[in-house]
Amino acid sequence: MSISIYRLTVPMFHRGLASLKTYLDKAEAFAREKNVDPAILVAARLAPDMLSLSGQYQRASDSAKFTLARLTGTDAPKFEDNEKTFDELRERLAKTEAYLATFSAQALEGVEGRQITLPGSSGIVLPGDEYVTTFALPNFYFHVATAHAILRNQGAPIGKRDYLG
Repeated sequence: MSISIYRLTVPMFHRGLASLKTYLDKAEAFAREKNVDPAILVAARLAPDMLSLSGQYQRASDSAKFTLARLTGTDAPKFEDNEKTFDELRERLAKTEAYLATFSAQALEGVEGRQITLPGSSGIVLPGDEYVTTFALPNFYFHVATAHAILRNQGAPIGKRDYLG
């Protein structure tokens, strides 16, 4: 028995985005309780050469929307990557979820064999199913997990249960 590309992508992306929304709620409550400027949390990063919290949200959003666009040969909506507040990050997640909701299982039927060129200059081409399982999902969850780690590092009370949903 095989699993559909739809089930591997859309529900998984929704689940990860739900975790990111939970993180925002908890980070916002933490900032209020501890009198921390929310801008500090949004700009926080684990290392100088890593993306900030907002960058992790932007890349998770991009990973979800570009995966579906590449698989279906369509254009994903473009977002400005200029979010600096919790509310702006929430808005980006909502726009991403709305885009994901436009995809049906039928829209992703047969994309397993579609040839997908990985982003960047590598020139690597993978069939759709391998693209999803070896690049798209790991990349998406990397950014979700890194957002989790940034907020934990800043002291926000986020735990494994929040990540798992």
